[in-house]
Amino acid sequence: MAHKKLNLPEKICKTCQRPFSWRKKWEKNWEEVMYCSDKCRMNKNSKGTQI
Repeated sequence: MAHKKLNLPEKICKTCQRPFSWRKKWEKNWEEVMYCSDKCRMNKNSKGTQI
């Protein structure tokens, strides 16, 4: 049975400050996920400067 998207947990990306939802690939380490994408993870030193 698939998850309903309305019930998925969300976090705020540390780089772009946008909300992102839980993904299956993050199932085992969701508590450690801080960035919404590889792009934000690579640009982690430029906090809040992305549009």
